[in-house]
Amino acid sequence: MKPPDGQPRKVIPIAPVPVDGGSAQAEVVSLYEAQKKIYPRSIAGVFARWRWAMVAFTQLVFYGLPWLQWGERQMVLFDLGARRFYLFGLVLYPQDFIYLTGLLIISALALFLFTAVAGRLWCGFACPQTVYTEMFMWIEHKVEGDRSARLRLDHGPWTFEKVRKKALKQFLWIAVSAWTGFTFVGYFVPIRELGAEVVALQGSWQLFWVAFYGFATYGNAGFLREQVCKYMCPYARFQSAMFDKDTLVVTYDDARGEPRGPRNKSVDHRAKGLGDCIDCTLCVQVCPVGIDIRNGLQYECIGCGLCVDACNTVMDKMKYPRGLIRYSTQNGVANRWTQSQMLRRVLRPRVLIYSAVLLALSAGMLTSLALRTPLKVDVVRDRAALSRIVAGGRLENVYSLQIMNATEAPQRYRIAATGLEGLVVASDAELEIGAAQSRWVAVRLQIPYGSAAPGSHPVAFDIEALGTHAHVREKSIFLVPR
Repeated sequence: MKPPDGQPRKVIPIAPVPVDGGSAQAEVVSLYEAQKKIYPRSIAGVFARWRWAMVAFTQLVFYGLPWLQWGERQMVLFDLGARRFYLFGLVLYPQDFIYLTGLLIISALALFLFTAVAGRLWCGFACPQTVYTEMFMWIEHKVEGDRSARLRLDHGPWTFEKVRKKALKQFLWIAVSAWTGFTFVGYFVPIRELGAEVVALQGSWQLFWVAFYGFATYGNAGFLREQVCKYMCPYARFQSAMFDKDTLVVTYDDARGEPRGPRNKSVDHRAKGLGDCIDCTLCVQVCPVGIDIRNGLQYECIGCGLCVDACNTVMDKMKYPRGLIRYSTQNGVANRWTQSQMLRRVLRPRVLIYSAVLLALSAGMLTSLALRTPLKVDVVRDRAALSRIVAGGRLENVYSLQIMNATEAPQRYRIAATGLEGLVVASDAELEIGAAQSRWVAVRLQIPYGSAAPGSHPVAFDIEALGTHAHVREKSIFLVPR
Protein backbone atom coordinates (compact mmCIF):
# COMPACT_ATOMS: atom_id res chain seq x y z
CA MET A 1 0.00 0.00 0.00
CA LYS A 2 1.37 3.40 -0.94
CA PRO A 3 1.77 6.12 1.70
CA PRO A 4 -0.02 9.47 1.27
CA ASP A 5 1.82 12.37 -0.37
CA GLY A 6 4.40 13.97 1.81
CA GLN A 7 5.16 10.80 3.82
CA PRO A 8 8.85 9.98 3.59
CA ARG A 9 9.96 6.66 2.21
CA LYS A 10 11.22 4.08 4.62
CA VAL A 11 14.56 2.67 3.50
CA ILE A 12 16.74 -0.10 4.90
CA PRO A 13 20.47 -0.19 4.16
CA ILE A 14 21.85 -3.68 3.57
CA ALA A 15 25.35 -5.10 3.61
CA PRO A 16 27.85 -3.59 1.13
CA VAL A 17 28.08 -5.46 -2.17
CA PRO A 18 31.30 -5.52 -4.24
CA VAL A 19 30.83 -3.96 -7.67
CA ASP A 20 33.00 -5.23 -10.59
CA GLY A 21 35.67 -6.47 -8.23
CA GLY A 22 36.10 -3.01 -6.79
CA SER A 23 35.29 -1.57 -3.42
CA ALA A 24 32.03 -2.45 -1.75
CA GLN A 25 29.04 -0.07 -2.17
CA ALA A 26 25.95 0.13 0.04
CA GLU A 27 22.72 -0.86 -1.68
CA VAL A 28 19.49 0.80 -0.53
CA VAL A 29 16.15 -0.97 -0.90
CA SER A 30 12.96 1.16 -0.74
CA LEU A 31 10.04 -0.52 1.02
CA TYR A 32 7.54 2.13 -0.05
CA GLU A 33 6.97 3.96 -3.27
CA ALA A 34 6.24 7.67 -3.31
CA GLN A 35 2.69 8.47 -4.40
CA LYS A 36 2.57 9.37 -8.08
CA LYS A 37 0.32 12.15 -9.25
CA ILE A 38 -2.56 10.97 -11.42
CA TYR A 39 -3.30 12.88 -14.62
CA PRO A 40 -6.81 11.77 -15.66
CA ARG A 41 -7.68 12.12 -19.32
CA SER A 42 -10.93 13.86 -20.22
CA ILE A 43 -13.52 11.67 -21.89
CA ALA A 44 -17.02 12.17 -23.30
CA GLY A 45 -19.80 9.68 -22.88
CA VAL A 46 -22.95 8.71 -21.04
CA PHE A 47 -21.38 8.37 -17.59
CA ALA A 48 -19.29 11.53 -18.00
CA ARG A 49 -22.49 13.46 -18.77
CA TRP A 50 -24.23 11.93 -15.75
CA ARG A 51 -21.33 12.97 -13.52
CA TRP A 52 -21.53 16.56 -14.72
CA ALA A 53 -25.30 16.54 -14.34
CA MET A 54 -24.86 15.52 -10.70
CA VAL A 55 -22.19 18.20 -10.21
CA ALA A 56 -24.58 20.82 -11.57
CA PHE A 57 -27.54 19.58 -9.50
CA THR A 58 -25.72 19.18 -6.18
CA GLN A 59 -23.94 22.52 -6.42
CA LEU A 60 -27.05 24.37 -7.53
CA VAL A 61 -28.76 23.08 -4.37
CA PHE A 62 -25.74 23.64 -2.09
CA TYR A 63 -24.82 27.13 -3.26
CA GLY A 64 -28.36 28.35 -3.88
CA LEU A 65 -30.38 27.03 -0.93
CA PRO A 66 -29.04 29.32 1.83
CA TRP A 67 -29.97 32.42 -0.22
CA LEU A 68 -33.65 31.50 -0.45
CA GLN A 69 -36.08 33.15 1.96
CA TRP A 70 -39.14 31.76 3.74
CA GLY A 71 -41.15 34.75 4.82
CA GLU A 72 -38.84 36.95 6.85
CA ARG A 73 -36.15 34.35 7.49
CA GLN A 74 -33.71 32.10 5.71
CA MET A 75 -35.40 29.02 4.26
CA VAL A 76 -32.81 26.54 5.59
CA LEU A 77 -30.90 27.59 8.69
CA PHE A 78 -29.42 25.56 11.54
CA ASP A 79 -29.22 28.31 14.14
CA LEU A 80 -27.05 26.71 16.81
CA GLY A 81 -26.90 29.85 18.92
CA ALA A 82 -30.69 30.10 19.22
CA ARG A 83 -31.04 26.28 19.29
CA ARG A 84 -33.53 26.31 16.46
CA PHE A 85 -33.45 24.63 13.07
CA TYR A 86 -35.46 26.20 10.29
CA LEU A 87 -36.30 23.82 7.45
CA PHE A 88 -38.71 25.33 4.96
CA GLY A 89 -41.94 25.75 6.98
CA LEU A 90 -40.73 23.74 9.97
CA VAL A 91 -39.17 25.09 13.13
CA LEU A 92 -37.35 22.34 15.02
CA TYR A 93 -36.02 22.51 18.57
CA PRO A 94 -33.49 20.32 20.40
CA GLN A 95 -36.47 18.28 21.62
CA ASP A 96 -37.00 17.29 17.96
CA PHE A 97 -33.62 15.57 17.79
CA ILE A 98 -35.45 12.32 17.03
CA TYR A 99 -36.07 13.60 13.50
CA LEU A 100 -32.36 14.07 12.89
CA THR A 101 -31.76 10.55 14.16
CA GLY A 102 -34.44 9.23 11.81
CA LEU A 103 -32.93 11.14 8.88
CA LEU A 104 -29.49 9.65 9.54
CA ILE A 105 -30.92 6.12 9.77
CA ILE A 106 -32.86 6.61 6.53
CA SER A 107 -29.73 7.94 4.80
CA ALA A 108 -27.70 4.94 5.96
CA LEU A 109 -30.35 2.48 4.78
CA ALA A 110 -30.60 4.27 1.43
CA LEU A 111 -26.83 3.94 1.06
CA PHE A 112 -27.02 0.22 1.86
CA LEU A 113 -29.84 -0.23 -0.66
CA PHE A 114 -28.13 1.64 -3.50
CA THR A 115 -24.85 -0.18 -2.81
CA ALA A 116 -26.53 -3.59 -2.84
CA VAL A 117 -28.22 -2.78 -6.16
CA ALA A 118 -25.53 -0.86 -8.08
CA GLY A 119 -22.33 -0.58 -6.06
CA ARG A 120 -20.73 2.74 -5.23
CA LEU A 121 -23.14 5.05 -7.03
CA TRP A 122 -22.81 7.60 -4.21
CA CYS A 123 -19.02 7.65 -4.50
CA GLY A 124 -18.95 7.93 -8.26
CA PHE A 125 -21.61 10.58 -8.78
CA ALA A 126 -22.72 12.49 -5.66
CA CYS A 127 -20.05 12.33 -2.94
CA PRO A 128 -18.73 15.85 -2.15
CA GLN A 129 -15.16 14.59 -2.57
CA THR A 130 -16.02 13.37 -6.09
CA VAL A 131 -17.97 16.50 -6.99
CA TYR A 132 -15.32 19.01 -5.89
CA THR A 133 -12.47 16.95 -7.31
CA GLU A 134 -14.29 16.97 -10.65
CA MET A 135 -14.70 20.75 -10.44
CA PHE A 136 -11.05 21.29 -9.55
CA MET A 137 -9.85 18.98 -12.33
CA TRP A 138 -12.05 20.87 -14.81
CA ILE A 139 -10.37 24.13 -13.77
CA GLU A 140 -6.98 22.44 -14.09
CA HIS A 141 -7.88 21.17 -17.56
CA LYS A 142 -9.08 24.60 -18.72
CA VAL A 143 -5.99 26.43 -17.41
CA GLU A 144 -3.19 23.94 -18.04
CA GLY A 145 -4.56 21.93 -20.96
CA ASP A 146 -5.31 18.26 -21.54
CA ARG A 147 -3.50 15.32 -19.99
CA SER A 148 -0.43 15.44 -22.22
CA ALA A 149 -0.12 19.21 -21.83
CA ARG A 150 -0.28 18.91 -18.03
CA LEU A 151 2.37 16.21 -18.05
CA ARG A 152 4.68 18.37 -20.18
CA LEU A 153 4.03 21.40 -17.99
CA ASP A 154 4.76 19.61 -14.70
CA HIS A 155 7.91 17.89 -15.97
CA GLY A 156 9.23 20.91 -17.84
CA PRO A 157 11.39 23.75 -16.51
CA TRP A 158 9.94 26.71 -14.65
CA THR A 159 9.15 29.41 -17.18
CA PHE A 160 6.98 32.51 -17.06
CA GLU A 161 4.18 30.62 -18.82
CA LYS A 162 4.32 27.79 -16.27
CA VAL A 163 4.26 30.23 -13.35
CA ARG A 164 1.34 32.11 -14.91
CA LYS A 165 -0.74 28.97 -15.41
CA LYS A 166 0.04 27.54 -11.98
CA ALA A 167 -0.76 30.85 -10.28
CA LEU A 168 -4.05 31.23 -12.18
CA LYS A 169 -5.06 27.68 -11.31
CA GLN A 170 -4.29 28.18 -7.63
CA PHE A 171 -6.19 31.46 -7.59
CA LEU A 172 -9.30 29.83 -9.06
CA TRP A 173 -9.02 26.89 -6.68
CA ILE A 174 -8.76 29.23 -3.70
CA ALA A 175 -11.73 31.29 -4.94
CA VAL A 176 -13.95 28.19 -5.28
CA SER A 177 -12.76 26.88 -1.89
CA ALA A 178 -13.43 30.18 -0.14
CA TRP A 179 -16.91 30.44 -1.61
CA THR A 180 -17.61 26.84 -0.61
CA GLY A 181 -16.49 27.50 2.98
CA PHE A 182 -18.56 30.70 3.09
CA THR A 183 -21.65 28.88 1.80
CA PHE A 184 -21.27 26.02 4.27
CA VAL A 185 -21.04 28.38 7.26
CA GLY A 186 -24.06 30.20 5.78
CA TYR A 187 -26.20 27.21 6.74
CA PHE A 188 -25.42 27.88 10.43
CA VAL A 189 -25.22 31.69 10.44
CA PRO A 190 -27.69 33.80 8.42
CA ILE A 191 -25.78 34.07 5.17
CA ARG A 192 -26.58 37.72 4.50
CA GLU A 193 -25.35 38.71 7.95
CA LEU A 194 -22.31 36.49 7.42
CA GLY A 195 -21.54 38.25 4.14
CA ALA A 196 -21.59 41.64 5.86
CA GLU A 197 -19.32 40.34 8.63
CA VAL A 198 -16.84 38.88 6.16
CA VAL A 199 -16.68 42.11 4.16
CA ALA A 200 -16.13 44.10 7.37
CA LEU A 201 -13.71 41.45 8.71
CA GLN A 202 -15.85 41.01 11.82
CA GLY A 203 -16.93 37.87 13.63
CA SER A 204 -13.69 36.06 14.33
CA TRP A 205 -15.30 32.64 14.82
CA GLN A 206 -17.29 32.90 11.61
CA LEU A 207 -14.15 33.91 9.70
CA PHE A 208 -12.27 31.00 11.25
CA TRP A 209 -14.83 28.43 10.14
CA VAL A 210 -15.07 29.91 6.65
CA ALA A 211 -11.29 29.60 6.36
CA PHE A 212 -11.31 26.12 7.90
CA TYR A 213 -13.87 24.62 5.52
CA GLY A 214 -12.37 26.49 2.60
CA PHE A 215 -8.95 25.03 3.38
CA ALA A 216 -10.46 21.54 3.73
CA THR A 217 -12.04 21.85 0.27
CA TYR A 218 -8.81 23.21 -1.21
CA GLY A 219 -6.67 20.42 0.26
CA ASN A 220 -9.02 17.50 -0.37
CA ALA A 221 -10.13 18.39 -3.91
CA GLY A 222 -6.93 20.05 -5.09
CA PHE A 223 -4.20 17.80 -3.72
CA LEU A 224 -5.39 14.69 -1.86
CA ARG A 225 -8.08 13.79 -4.40
CA GLU A 226 -8.12 10.02 -4.91
CA GLN A 227 -6.13 9.43 -1.71
CA VAL A 228 -9.20 10.47 0.32
CA CYS A 229 -11.16 7.68 -1.37
CA LYS A 230 -8.36 5.11 -1.14
CA TYR A 231 -6.92 5.72 2.32
CA MET A 232 -9.20 8.00 4.36
CA CYS A 233 -12.80 7.10 3.52
CA PRO A 234 -14.09 4.11 5.53
CA TYR A 235 -16.82 3.35 2.99
CA ALA A 236 -14.30 1.74 0.62
CA ARG A 237 -13.29 -0.67 3.39
CA PHE A 238 -16.68 -2.07 4.31
CA GLN A 239 -18.47 -1.81 0.96
CA SER A 240 -17.70 -5.46 0.19
CA ALA A 241 -20.02 -6.47 3.04
CA MET A 242 -22.92 -5.01 1.03
CA PHE A 243 -21.87 -6.48 -2.33
CA ASP A 244 -22.92 -9.84 -3.68
CA LYS A 245 -22.61 -11.54 -7.06
CA ASP A 246 -25.79 -9.83 -8.28
CA THR A 247 -24.62 -6.28 -7.50
CA LEU A 248 -24.16 -4.09 -10.56
CA VAL A 249 -20.51 -2.99 -10.71
CA VAL A 250 -18.08 -1.85 -13.37
CA THR A 251 -16.69 -5.07 -14.85
CA TYR A 252 -14.22 -6.09 -17.53
CA ASP A 253 -15.29 -9.04 -19.68
CA ASP A 254 -12.15 -11.10 -19.35
CA ALA A 255 -13.40 -13.95 -21.56
CA ARG A 256 -14.06 -11.54 -24.43
CA GLY A 257 -11.10 -9.23 -23.99
CA GLU A 258 -8.22 -11.67 -23.43
CA PRO A 259 -5.63 -12.20 -24.66
CA ARG A 260 -5.19 -8.47 -25.12
CA GLY A 261 -2.77 -6.83 -27.51
CA PRO A 262 -2.36 -4.06 -30.11
CA ARG A 263 -3.44 -4.68 -33.68
CA ASN A 264 -4.45 -2.99 -36.88
CA LYS A 265 -8.13 -2.24 -37.27
CA SER A 266 -8.26 -4.12 -40.57
CA VAL A 267 -6.74 -7.33 -39.16
CA ASP A 268 -8.93 -10.27 -38.13
CA HIS A 269 -7.86 -10.38 -34.48
CA ARG A 270 -9.74 -13.59 -33.82
CA ALA A 271 -7.70 -15.40 -36.45
CA LYS A 272 -4.56 -14.22 -34.66
CA GLY A 273 -5.86 -15.48 -31.32
CA LEU A 274 -6.46 -12.02 -29.80
CA GLY A 275 -9.35 -10.79 -27.72
CA ASP A 276 -11.21 -7.51 -28.20
CA CYS A 277 -8.97 -5.53 -25.80
CA ILE A 278 -6.32 -3.67 -27.83
CA ASP A 279 -4.37 -2.77 -24.66
CA CYS A 280 -4.63 0.97 -25.33
CA THR A 281 -4.79 1.65 -21.53
CA LEU A 282 -7.33 4.42 -22.15
CA CYS A 283 -9.50 2.94 -19.39
CA VAL A 284 -6.60 3.48 -16.98
CA GLN A 285 -5.86 6.99 -18.23
CA VAL A 286 -9.41 8.25 -17.61
CA CYS A 287 -9.74 6.64 -14.15
CA PRO A 288 -9.78 9.33 -11.42
CA VAL A 289 -8.20 6.91 -8.91
CA GLY A 290 -5.68 5.47 -11.38
CA ILE A 291 -6.61 1.77 -11.24
CA ASP A 292 -6.77 -0.79 -14.04
CA ILE A 293 -10.28 -2.23 -14.09
CA ARG A 294 -8.97 -5.13 -16.18
CA ASN A 295 -7.41 -6.51 -12.99
CA GLY A 296 -10.87 -7.20 -11.59
CA LEU A 297 -13.06 -5.52 -8.95
CA GLN A 298 -10.95 -3.43 -6.56
CA TYR A 299 -11.92 -1.56 -3.43
CA GLU A 300 -10.44 1.65 -4.89
CA CYS A 301 -12.99 1.68 -7.73
CA ILE A 302 -15.60 4.38 -7.13
CA GLY A 303 -17.94 3.14 -9.88
CA CYS A 304 -17.88 6.36 -11.91
CA GLY A 305 -18.09 4.50 -15.23
CA LEU A 306 -15.58 6.70 -17.07
CA CYS A 307 -13.65 3.58 -18.12
CA VAL A 308 -16.88 2.35 -19.71
CA ASP A 309 -17.11 5.54 -21.79
CA ALA A 310 -13.46 5.29 -22.78
CA CYS A 311 -13.67 1.62 -23.78
CA ASN A 312 -16.88 2.12 -25.74
CA THR A 313 -15.18 4.91 -27.68
CA VAL A 314 -12.34 2.56 -28.63
CA MET A 315 -14.75 -0.26 -29.51
CA ASP A 316 -16.62 2.11 -31.84
CA LYS A 317 -13.39 3.06 -33.60
CA MET A 318 -12.36 -0.59 -33.95
CA LYS A 319 -15.90 -1.51 -35.07
CA TYR A 320 -16.19 -4.05 -32.23
CA PRO A 321 -19.36 -4.48 -30.13
CA ARG A 322 -19.63 -2.17 -27.12
CA GLY A 323 -19.59 -3.48 -23.58
CA LEU A 324 -16.11 -4.92 -23.15
CA ILE A 325 -16.13 -2.83 -19.96
CA ARG A 326 -19.64 -2.28 -18.70
CA TYR A 327 -21.93 -2.14 -15.69
CA SER A 328 -22.76 -5.76 -15.02
CA THR A 329 -22.80 -8.34 -12.25
CA GLN A 330 -20.40 -11.12 -11.46
CA ASN A 331 -23.12 -13.69 -12.15
CA GLY A 332 -24.05 -11.88 -15.35
CA VAL A 333 -20.52 -11.99 -16.71
CA ALA A 334 -19.89 -15.57 -15.61
CA ASN A 335 -23.17 -16.91 -17.03
CA ARG A 336 -23.29 -14.59 -20.08
CA TRP A 337 -26.67 -13.23 -18.99
CA THR A 338 -28.55 -10.61 -20.96
CA GLN A 339 -29.43 -7.23 -19.48
CA SER A 340 -32.99 -8.33 -18.74
CA GLN A 341 -31.79 -11.49 -16.99
CA MET A 342 -29.53 -9.45 -14.72
CA LEU A 343 -32.24 -6.91 -13.95
CA ARG A 344 -34.58 -9.69 -12.86
CA ARG A 345 -32.06 -10.53 -10.14
CA VAL A 346 -32.29 -7.02 -8.72
CA LEU A 347 -35.36 -7.85 -6.62
CA ARG A 348 -33.57 -10.39 -4.44
CA PRO A 349 -34.29 -10.84 -0.69
CA ARG A 350 -31.72 -8.40 0.70
CA VAL A 351 -32.87 -5.65 -1.67
CA LEU A 352 -36.51 -6.27 -0.78
CA ILE A 353 -35.72 -6.14 2.95
CA TYR A 354 -33.73 -2.91 2.60
CA SER A 355 -36.55 -1.39 0.51
CA ALA A 356 -39.30 -2.42 2.92
CA VAL A 357 -37.50 -1.07 5.98
CA LEU A 358 -36.58 2.13 4.16
CA LEU A 359 -40.14 2.74 3.00
CA ALA A 360 -41.55 2.01 6.45
CA LEU A 361 -39.16 4.40 8.19
CA SER A 362 -39.67 7.13 5.59
CA ALA A 363 -43.45 6.83 5.81
CA GLY A 364 -43.32 6.88 9.60
CA MET A 365 -41.09 9.94 9.70
CA LEU A 366 -43.21 11.86 7.17
CA THR A 367 -46.38 10.96 9.06
CA SER A 368 -44.83 12.07 12.34
CA LEU A 369 -43.79 15.39 10.81
CA ALA A 370 -47.26 15.93 9.31
CA LEU A 371 -48.99 15.21 12.65
CA ARG A 372 -46.38 17.04 14.73
CA THR A 373 -47.81 19.48 17.26
CA PRO A 374 -46.22 22.91 16.71
CA LEU A 375 -45.93 23.44 20.46
CA LYS A 376 -43.26 22.27 22.91
CA VAL A 377 -43.49 22.48 26.71
CA ASP A 378 -40.96 21.66 29.41
CA VAL A 379 -41.95 21.66 33.11
CA VAL A 380 -39.36 22.26 35.85
CA ARG A 381 -40.24 22.42 39.54
CA ASP A 382 -38.96 25.40 41.49
CA ARG A 383 -36.52 23.73 43.89
CA ALA A 384 -36.06 26.94 45.91
CA ALA A 385 -39.64 26.72 47.21
CA LEU A 386 -40.94 23.16 47.12
CA SER A 387 -44.18 23.90 48.91
CA ARG A 388 -45.51 26.80 50.98
CA ILE A 389 -48.65 28.12 52.66
CA VAL A 390 -49.83 31.45 51.23
CA ALA A 391 -52.50 33.98 52.18
CA GLY A 392 -55.98 32.59 52.35
CA GLY A 393 -54.83 29.30 53.84
CA ARG A 394 -53.90 27.69 50.56
CA LEU A 395 -50.99 25.41 49.79
CA GLU A 396 -48.87 26.44 46.81
CA ASN A 397 -46.26 24.82 44.56
CA VAL A 398 -44.25 26.86 42.04
CA TYR A 399 -43.17 25.59 38.60
CA SER A 400 -41.23 26.97 35.65
CA LEU A 401 -42.67 26.20 32.23
CA GLN A 402 -40.75 26.66 29.00
CA ILE A 403 -43.29 27.12 26.21
CA MET A 404 -41.94 27.01 22.66
CA ASN A 405 -43.97 28.34 19.77
CA ALA A 406 -42.93 26.21 16.76
CA THR A 407 -45.04 28.15 14.27
CA GLU A 408 -44.29 31.12 12.02
CA ALA A 409 -46.93 33.35 13.65
CA PRO A 410 -47.47 34.76 17.17
CA GLN A 411 -49.63 32.52 19.34
CA ARG A 412 -51.65 32.99 22.52
CA TYR A 413 -51.68 30.11 24.99
CA ARG A 414 -53.88 29.15 27.96
CA ILE A 415 -52.46 27.18 30.89
CA ALA A 416 -54.65 24.87 32.99
CA ALA A 417 -53.89 22.15 35.53
CA THR A 418 -55.69 19.02 36.71
CA GLY A 419 -55.07 16.16 39.11
CA LEU A 420 -56.15 17.34 42.58
CA GLU A 421 -59.42 18.51 44.07
CA GLY A 422 -59.60 22.29 44.12
CA LEU A 423 -56.40 22.69 42.08
CA VAL A 424 -56.19 26.13 40.42
CA VAL A 425 -53.64 28.17 38.49
CA ALA A 426 -52.98 31.19 40.71
CA SER A 427 -50.70 33.01 38.25
CA ASP A 428 -51.63 34.43 34.84
CA ALA A 429 -53.25 31.63 32.89
CA GLU A 430 -52.79 33.19 29.45
CA LEU A 431 -49.70 34.49 27.67
CA GLU A 432 -48.55 35.39 24.17
CA ILE A 433 -45.35 34.15 22.49
CA GLY A 434 -43.89 35.50 19.27
CA ALA A 435 -43.32 33.52 16.11
CA ALA A 436 -40.69 30.79 16.49
CA GLN A 437 -39.88 32.00 20.00
CA SER A 438 -39.76 30.38 23.40
CA ARG A 439 -40.44 31.79 26.85
CA TRP A 440 -39.98 30.71 30.45
CA VAL A 441 -42.94 31.49 32.67
CA ALA A 442 -43.48 30.95 36.41
CA VAL A 443 -46.71 29.10 37.18
CA ARG A 444 -48.19 28.83 40.70
CA LEU A 445 -50.57 25.99 41.52
CA GLN A 446 -52.70 26.12 44.71
CA ILE A 447 -55.03 23.79 46.58
CA PRO A 448 -57.00 24.36 49.79
CA TYR A 449 -54.84 23.48 52.80
CA GLY A 450 -55.71 20.03 54.13
CA SER A 451 -57.57 18.92 50.98
CA ALA A 452 -54.86 16.38 50.09
CA ALA A 453 -52.87 13.87 52.14
CA PRO A 454 -49.16 14.52 52.75
CA GLY A 455 -46.81 13.27 50.02
CA SER A 456 -46.41 13.76 46.29
CA HIS A 457 -49.44 13.77 44.03
CA PRO A 458 -49.43 13.57 40.21
CA VAL A 459 -50.74 16.61 38.38
CA ALA A 460 -50.88 17.54 34.70
CA PHE A 461 -50.43 20.86 32.90
CA ASP A 462 -52.63 21.43 29.85
CA ILE A 463 -51.31 24.08 27.48
CA GLU A 464 -53.63 25.01 24.64
CA ALA A 465 -53.02 27.35 21.70
CA LEU A 466 -56.06 29.59 21.41
CA GLY A 467 -57.55 29.61 17.92
CA THR A 468 -55.81 26.38 16.87
CA HIS A 469 -55.98 22.73 17.79
CA ALA A 470 -52.46 22.58 19.24
CA HIS A 471 -52.57 21.09 22.72
CA VAL A 472 -49.86 19.62 24.94
CA ARG A 473 -50.16 17.83 28.29
CA GLU A 474 -47.11 17.55 30.55
CA LYS A 475 -47.01 15.65 33.85
CA SER A 476 -45.48 16.77 37.12
CA ILE A 477 -46.02 16.32 40.87
CA PHE A 478 -47.58 18.46 43.61
CA LEU A 479 -45.90 18.18 47.04
CA VAL A 480 -47.94 18.31 50.23
CA PRO A 481 -45.72 18.61 53.35
CA ARG A 482 -46.32 16.49 56.47
